[in-house]
Amino acid sequence: SAASDVYKRQVLLEGESGTGKELAARALHRNSHRSGKPFVAINCAAIPETLLESDLFGHERGAFTGAASLKKGRLEIADGGVVFLDEVGELALGLQVKLLRVLQEREFERVGGTHPIKIDVRLIAATNRDLAEAVRKGEFRQDLYYRLAVMRLTMPPLRERREDIPMLTRHFVQKNAKRCKVKPKPVSREAMAALVNYEWPGNVRELENAVERALVMGSSEMVLLEDLPESLLEQASAEDAHEGRYHAHVKEVKKQLILDAVEQTRGNYVEAAGILGVHPNYLHRLIRNLGLKEELNDLLRVRSKVS
Repeated sequence: SAASDVYKRQVLLEGESGTGKELAARALHRNSHRSGKPFVAINCAAIPETLLESDLFGHERGAFTGAASLKKGRLEIADGGVVFLDEVGELALGLQVKLLRVLQEREFERVGGTHPIKIDVRLIAATNRDLAEAVRKGEFRQDLYYRLAVMRLTMPPLRERREDIPMLTRHFVQKNAKRCKVKPKPVSREAMAALVNYEWPGNVRELENAVERALVMGSSEMVLLEDLPESLLEQASAEDAHEGRYHAHVKEVKKQLILDAVEQTRGNYVEAAGILGVHPNYLHRLIRNLGLKEELNDLLRVRSKVS
C-alpha cells in the first residue's frame, strides 16, 4: 500500500525552506525497517561542488593534493540506513550522473578509486525548488528526478496549517526550555493569537526561533506579546489599523494611557511602564508601533519649558 511504501522507497520531500523537511525525513526513517541503521544528512547547497563529491563518495589515499589517507564518504557510512540529501536541486549535473548510478547499480567508486563498492542505502531527498520545472529547463536530469520521486510528499507552509501552531509552539517551549536550561512557560492568549495570525515566511524554523527568543528574553512567568520578535508585533499592529471603529478606539485609548503615564513620570519610561503594568521594552515597542515617538518628544519639550 502507499502508506507502507513511503517507509520503504525513495521519497522526494518538496516545500518552502523551513517547513520541516528534515524532520519529516527523520520521521520516515524512524518508522521504517532501517530505523536501527544510520541516518546521514548532507546539504547539497552548503558544500562547494569540489568538496561535495569527496563528501558523498569518499576518496582514496593520494586521490588529490591533501588526501593523505583513505576517507569513507557519507554513502558508505550510511550503508544499511538512509542518506538524506537536502537541497538536492542544487546538485551539479556531473554529480547527478554519479548519484543516478548509485540508485541504479547500488554501487559507487571513491574519488581516485577503481573498484566498485556495493552499498544498500535508501535515499530521501528534499528541495525547495520546482524540480519538474528544473527538468524542463535542463537544469536537473529527468532520469534522476524520476528515480528520486518514486514517492512525493509536499510539506505545506506554516501559514496554510495555522491549526498546528499552538501544538508546535508548546512542543518548542518544552524542547528549548530543556536545551537552554530555563523553566518552561505557558504562552499568553495575546501572544498565541499573534503567533497563529502571523504569516511565517520562515515557516517552522522561524517559529522555533521566535519561541526560543521569547523563553530566553522574557522576564515574566509567561510568554507575553512583548517577548515576541518585532516582525510579529509589526504585523499585529498593521492588522489593528484595518479592523474598524472598535480597534481604532482601543488604539486611541492606548495612546492616551501612554501619553498620560510618560507625562506623569516626566519622561521616565521605566516608571511609566510600571504605572501601565508592562515591561519597559514592551512600552518602547508600543510607542514605536503606535507612532507616538514625535508626539511624546513634543509633549516633553513643552513640559520642560513650562517647568
